[in-house]
Amino acid sequence: MIKTFAPAQTLATLDERSSEIFRRIVESYLHDGGPVGSRNLSRSLTQALSPATIRNVMNDLEQLGLIYAPHISAGRLPTQSGLRFFIDAFMEVGDLPPDTRTSIETQIHAAGNSQSVEQFLTEASQILSGLSRGAGLVLATKGEGALKHIEFVRLDPQRALVVLVMQNGDVENRIIELPAGVTQAQLIEAANYLNAHIQGLNLTDARREIARARDTIRTELDALSRHLVETGLAVWGGTANDLPARLIVRGRANLLEDIQAGDNLERLRTLFDDLERRENMLQLLDLAETGEGVRIFIGSENKLFSLSGSSLVVAPYRDSEQRVIGALGIIGPTRLNYARIVPMVDYTARLISQLLR
Repeated sequence: MIKTFAPAQTLATLDERSSEIFRRIVESYLHDGGPVGSRNLSRSLTQALSPATIRNVMNDLEQLGLIYAPHISAGRLPTQSGLRFFIDAFMEVGDLPPDTRTSIETQIHAAGNSQSVEQFLTEASQILSGLSRGAGLVLATKGEGALKHIEFVRLDPQRALVVLVMQNGDVENRIIELPAGVTQAQLIEAANYLNAHIQGLNLTDARREIARARDTIRTELDALSRHLVETGLAVWGGTANDLPARLIVRGRANLLEDIQAGDNLERLRTLFDDLERRENMLQLLDLAETGEGVRIFIGSENKLFSLSGSSLVVAPYRDSEQRVIGALGIIGPTRLNYARIVPMVDYTARLISQLLR
């Protein structure tokens, strides 16, 4: 079971009656998205309370910042803070129902037979979308394949194109900055050295191999070639903050079903703009990696989706060494069925981790 933690100070201010009214307001919102008024609440509470008494409690909850009235004389809706409080204080998240677990297992294992990892992850994104009625999202860091051949192609005096041919047939082109004064002969010399020493290694291991062989490089290559090799590999390998990645989103039409007004449509466009921004994609990895298991972000709680007002339920998936290599989750309106979606995302992430090892 995935645990949530209650903000004790706020919880202590609510008596049993206030807690029940607050929970009913949030549950009604999560169910149908609309505000609920005192008269309707009086029919559903376990305690017999008059609408006037309920209104007084609602006013207290509003003073605490947990609910608000969207219009004069309207019922109440939970605020973003109220939703967060509800999730932390009241939401119970248990195991997946057996039929849902079986459905995820069947679909994920079938997708695991895809021809490529990207196809597999695309299927996983689609599976999450179909099960949640939200948009399924998968962020996949670009895998480092084994190198077969490297070639340097000069573009201008300061830059060169690096052609990386992988053993699985993939070809990647990357641009590096050249040391001042490097010659074409030195480009060829550096490529020949690399092809002789790091064939079959991925870029991370190749970088380590070059570091270990640095003394040998000093004797076998002149200073410019050595600088080219060391600088080139450092650029290709990247860093944790500059890791090539693919963003896969499926089920956008599900979000459109929740559109009820023009401002919502504009917010949805903003969400998709956020998703397309290259510099923001890796924030998803940061969100997943900084906490254990599933994390829930409501509206402006994370900068990536602050303008669209959407919620994100996200979890990391890991390789055989327990390193985070990607993240998956569900994007939807703030009235997502969190109690159902959290274990769904968690279980899917664990299955994908197993299949990618």
